[in-house]
This record gives sequence, structure tokens and C-alpha cells, in this order.
Amino acid sequence: MAAELHDVAPGLWLWRLEHPDWSPGLDWEPLVASTCVEWGGEVALLDPAAPPDEADEVWERLDARPPTLVVVLKPDHVRDVDIFVRRYGARAFGPWLFWRDDIPETDLEPIEPGSELPGGLVALYDGRGRNETPLWLPEQRALVFADALTAPEGELRVWSSPSHEERALPALRALLELPFEHVIVSHGQPVHDRAAYERALELPPWSG
Repeated sequence: MAAELHDVAPGLWLWRLEHPDWSPGLDWEPLVASTCVEWGGEVALLDPAAPPDEADEVWERLDARPPTLVVVLKPDHVRDVDIFVRRYGARAFGPWLFWRDDIPETDLEPIEPGSELPGGLVALYDGRGRNETPLWLPEQRALVFADALTAPEGELRVWSSPSHEERALPALRALLELPFEHVIVSHGQPVHDRAAYERALELPPWSG
């Protein structure tokens, strides 16, 4: 299938593809989002999944403005980082640890909460204990999450974790200090506003 493309803000767009490991009964929807952000002379791909069709519009857009960075936000979001690094010669960043059956060939430069990447992107702390580093995009005033939040049936929710009340909620509430206007998540409806984020912090966590 062809990728769905969404322009979010100047220099910020995303595409969605069906996850190859999705099957009925999972607690997440089949389409997953990949994000592209341009700023400070850099073009960064966040948790990118590669369209299988070389004629896909995603490849056309990326070839026109080749990525310089690829960032993995969470250990189980390795996805197609190796494909993008080989194609564009981009620098790659990601977590310190990976699942034993899903280790990238690329040697990723490690990031952790507080790391600042080329182009001014900043890694954040989500408090969920999943080794996820959401990113703050200052120029686009956007937060990009891997799985800390999800949007089943279009409603933004915090994905459940054992330390939801003690760690996740305080960490996610602390992000309200940032002047963000857009929130991007991997699963479900991908783009939300600040009001939806604030509502999500008051709702019960999503557990499928």
C-alpha cells in the first residue's frame, strides 16, 4: 500500500504505513507513523519505516531533501533505520539497549533524556521506564513520542505502565512547561494539539 502523507507544520511532516508485525487482536492499530523534521540545516527522520515501493511519494520527498539524521526513539522501534542510513549516509542516534532479536546493523550514537541532537532537537524523559526518549522540536513547537502516548480511535491517551501515577504522569506533566502546539504519536491518529495532551493526562491510561 502507498504511504499516507500528512504535513503538520513548516518543516514537519509524517507518513504512515502498516506495521509488518501487526495482526488482529493487538492493542494498537495497524498503521504507524514516521516523522520528518527540517531545521538548522538538518533533516531528521524519527522512527522511520521504509515504504516498500520505490516509486512511493515518501521516497521522492526524501530524495529531494536527503535526511542527515535518523533517530530511534525506543528500543523496539528500530524499524528500518539501516535502510535509511545506507541510502542517505545519515548519522544515526538511538537508545543504549535493544531487544536481542531486533538489533540494528548501524552503530547508533546513544541518546538519553537531556541529549541535544544536531538541528536543536532535544531528547526528553517520559517516566515510563521503557527507555523511550521523546523529542522536543523547538522550531516547530512539537513533541514527538514513540509509545508514551497513543491515540486509539483518535483519542490521545497515555499508554499504561507499572509506574503510571508515580513516574509517568509527573514526567509528562513536566513537559507542559515547553511551549508546544503539536503532539505526534506513532500509533493511532498521529497528530494532536496541546489541549488533547492536557486531556490525556487526566484520563485513565490506555491498556488495550
